Amino acid sequence: MPHQGEILQEAIKNSGISITRIVEEMGITRPTIYRKFKENTLDYNFVTRIGEIINHDFSNDITPVQQSTLPFVTAQPKNIVTNHVTHRVTSVQSVDSDPAKQLLVLQTKYIALLEAYNELLLKVYGPK
Repeated sequence: MPHQGEILQEAIKNSGISITRIVEEMGITRPTIYRKFKENTLDYNFVTRIGEIINHDFSNDITPVQQSTLPFVTAQPKNIVTNHVTHRVTSVQSVDSDPAKQLLVLQTKYIALLEAYNELLLKVYGPK
């Protein structure tokens, strides 16, 4: 059975919409979306945004229960700021003693932060 990244990749391929268009509309880079294709579980908001772009309903392919959210991003924003920018809420996590796991957690947070920053830039300045 294909994992969520593979399901996403197949849906994009079948849609006929180019990766270039998707990454531009999402405000992410090509390496980011290719990295997402390799992930077993994907963020619910990410998948639904892709679905809006390619006109595909992932609810039959991936249920919200199966999807993961990053540990420091709430699935439902608690505070809304003007211009539809949402606060990202951080939570305290237990620190694992394994340095490799700590590095992976930090890398995931950093990538999510960069993607949120790109999203914010698109909202503020619009597409190119």
